[in-house]
Amino acid sequence: MEHTCQLYLISPLEVGGTFPQRLDRALGAGKGLASAFQFRVKGVDEHEAARLAAPLQEICAAHDVAFIVNDSVPLAKRLKADGVHLGQSDGTVKDAREKLGRDAQIGVTCHASRHLAMEAGDAGADYVAFGAFFPSTTKATEHHAEPDLLTWWQSLFELPCVAIGGITPANCAPLAKAGADFLAVSGAVWNGDEVAAIEAFAKALGQ
Repeated sequence: MEHTCQLYLISPLEVGGTFPQRLDRALGAGKGLASAFQFRVKGVDEHEAARLAAPLQEICAAHDVAFIVNDSVPLAKRLKADGVHLGQSDGTVKDAREKLGRDAQIGVTCHASRHLAMEAGDAGADYVAFGAFFPSTTKATEHHAEPDLLTWWQSLFELPCVAIGGITPANCAPLAKAGADFLAVSGAVWNGDEVAAIEAFAKALGQ
């Protein structure tokens, strides 16, 4: 079976206003290219986050796209989200699993570390995220990962891996080729025309 690589969309920090319509258009454009969406807001309380998440969660469900909450296990539980994405300081996979149940998709940021990724896998994570592969406009880059990390992971483990950090239609093909199961993208989609961006990714990935 040929290795297919899908998109993992990460929300911009501003998810109110017209963003639900933009998300709907983006998910409609790829015809299955994007299979997960990460809800990532900063500096709002859980009640406000839940209010912002509600329409986005419905849109994801309509497109059969997993709705993943960034950082917050309590918010993921409150929303009955499909999963949670944990940074290295956001608590343990074991704790998240106990609170969210066995069907939750739990992902872990592993930066450029083989050790952290193996630990996450052993702890029962559903996917690991490596990066940053390129300088990102969305987040300050502390860790730099090389494509051979994806190849190494793919050759040894069944667990899906996500590549993150400054990924665009112009630079994504080598990461897919190296073995990324998912490409986490944010700015490359939301900083312009989201439909054109998704179509450009589909073309670059040969899908």
